Amino acid sequence: MSLSNILSMMIVDDSMIIRNRIARLVAGPALPHINIAGLAANGEMAVELARDCRPDLITMDLTMPLLDGEACIEQIIDFLPETKILVVSALADKATALRAIKKGASGFLHKPFTDDELLESLLELID
Repeated sequence: MSLSNILSMMIVDDSMIIRNRIARLVAGPALPHINIAGLAANGEMAVELARDCRPDLITMDLTMPLLDGEACIEQIIDFLPETKILVVSALADKATALRAIKKGASGFLHKPFTDDELLESLLELID
């Protein structure tokens, strides 16, 4: 992915606070080449929204109602294999991170995170 293109991004987290925090950072001056395509509060909503808006990037929580993040990653990668998914989760064990990567995630960021850590993770994803 090139920084010269405008990229679309979807934010998936059952916490409205986290969704809004990520959206605020992405809307700021540090990432002018990323537009928010949608926000989802659960895995089922995320899969449906991903089918509709076909985002280039997704931040994905793992612990969510209706469909967990791992299942959500598998389903989305199945129809959007080029989409980059950054898992943003409080589950900090290496086995969880490795499972998410094996299912198609491109990166993993542990909660709690700083704005700089999120920014760095997103920039690495699109580099």
